[in-house]
Amino acid sequence: MSFLLELGIKVILMLAVVLTAALVTIYAELKAGSHMQTRIGPYYAGGKWGWAQPLADGAKFIQKEDLAPAKADRTVFGFAPYVVMMSTLAVFAVIPMGPDIVATNLDLGVYFILAISSLSVLGVLMAGWSSANKYSLIGGLRAAAQLIAYELPLVLAVVAVVVQAGTMSMNGIVEAQQATLFTIGGVEVALPYILSGQIIGFTIFMIAAVAELSRIPFDMPIAESELTMGYLTEYSGIRFTMFFLGEYASLVALSAIATTLYLGGYAVPFLPESMENFAGPGIFLIKVSFLVFLIIWIRWTWPRLREDQLQSMAWRWLIPLALFNIALISVFKVVL
Repeated sequence: MSFLLELGIKVILMLAVVLTAALVTIYAELKAGSHMQTRIGPYYAGGKWGWAQPLADGAKFIQKEDLAPAKADRTVFGFAPYVVMMSTLAVFAVIPMGPDIVATNLDLGVYFILAISSLSVLGVLMAGWSSANKYSLIGGLRAAAQLIAYELPLVLAVVAVVVQAGTMSMNGIVEAQQATLFTIGGVEVALPYILSGQIIGFTIFMIAAVAELSRIPFDMPIAESELTMGYLTEYSGIRFTMFFLGEYASLVALSAIATTLYLGGYAVPFLPESMENFAGPGIFLIKVSFLVFLIIWIRWTWPRLREDQLQSMAWRWLIPLALFNIALISVFKVVL
């Protein structure tokens, strides 16, 4: 019973943190995107700064009628958004925000993340196929092709980190980045992987992450001007809300993974280990916020790619570059 109680508490806390982070990210995108386009952005709901706009949007979506096409496969149609949402939430179970602040410290944490996050592809395909709508089906097929293409460079970029760290544990990867790299004047210096050999891997990971999120410039599965809303066309009410929140939760999740793998996670140089459980969550959130802002910035900066350009980037450039990065890290790992 104590195990079930502990598990229930962890799940509730995880849901609260993730959904809060998703709402904050939605607000950040509304305001950041507005300022990047010299607009005001939300300013009514919640007073001067419009901080309650995401809550107002959520309330609006929940009040809408939950509709389904007459010819849809209602079972598959209904489960699709929850498959996407659950695959995203499960990722946070193994991401550490401090030495002891992690839901589950798995020895195969990296493998778990890569496996569970791949379920989102299944959810998108379920949504596109079950909607009985040609735009939804085309959007689902586009999404599957895109996610499969960019899953490979993302996985290969992570493999290079595993090779350098010598472990698949997320906690172990953070600890590996705290190992002494060199000494200056008797002071031991440890650097995150982005500064100690993984700049290529980090760049590949972030490009693949934006593509996995189907955000501009990789938003062909949605493509409002061509496919209405792609695989989301027939969704309304709470199910559309789950897809919407799932997108922003995935944005935070991928930023958290990148923070752990490349930016040292909850650790910073010269922070005493005794302070990591106390200061770690704040440090971790600052790093994640920086990456979230970077992805938002990309959305409002780059135009949409064509489908052939998207596939060419993955298969002709990112995958060979990721393989080269693995070979390079492997050589340095053996030599040094």
